[in-house]
Amino acid sequence: MNVVVLVKQVPEIALIKVDEAANKVVYPEGPGVVNPQDEYAVEEGLRIKEQTGGKCMVITVGSERAESALRNCLALGVDEAYLLYDDAFTGSDQQAMAKILVAGIRKLDGFDLILAGRAAVDSDASQVPAAVAAGLDIPQAMFVKKFEALGDGQATVFRTTEDGYDVVELKLPAVVSVIKEINEPRLPSLKGKMAAKKKQITKWSAADLGVDGSEVGANSGTKNVSVAPPPPRAKGEFIEGETPDEIADKLFNKLRENQVL
Repeated sequence: MNVVVLVKQVPEIALIKVDEAANKVVYPEGPGVVNPQDEYAVEEGLRIKEQTGGKCMVITVGSERAESALRNCLALGVDEAYLLYDDAFTGSDQQAMAKILVAGIRKLDGFDLILAGRAAVDSDASQVPAAVAAGLDIPQAMFVKKFEALGDGQATVFRTTEDGYDVVELKLPAVVSVIKEINEPRLPSLKGKMAAKKKQITKWSAADLGVDGSEVGANSGTKNVSVAPPPPRAKGEFIEGETPDEIADKLFNKLRENQVL
């Protein structure tokens, strides 16, 4: 079974700054890291490959700096890596990113399943996997915590909901985004890291993909109107008392006053 994993290189979140005067986000120097949510998708792709045969591929949209994130995936055992890189892609929103990824996936030599993380930690939009499925016109299941069955052109997954989970049957090929409960990502071996340095990363430009700049990059449909850091959290309140019962009563009354109960 051939599995494609959508990955994204993201900055280290703790180092991101907001320049309100310039109305922009200031990203840290350095290559960044593989989006932590995508690590679970990569691990699941590797497990499926090991169980069913075939190959596991990763694909991303980004600058040349994103090559380091792809090599991290190769070090884990991924077979092929694809970087969709062009100046025309700079500034693309989530929907434009999906258009670019769809063009890249169509150039691949066949696939049975597309995996992705729940969301990228820098935007937390959770739009790209579903938009890729729509662009390819194939089934989708988002926020999956378990593959119950996989084979014979079908997949059965547990999709999380607010009330628990749904059991969903999908006809392959399909797009599945996963959550961290699905597995525990492996660490790369020294041998894997050394091998990853020598592996080729396929790079495709806008011309290679047949993508013009009319709907991507600076021409994406989403525009940032303003940028501001999140408001500080309200200061907590300590409830004290001489006995546990007294503390519990005070807490109960406080919750009722604030209409929590």
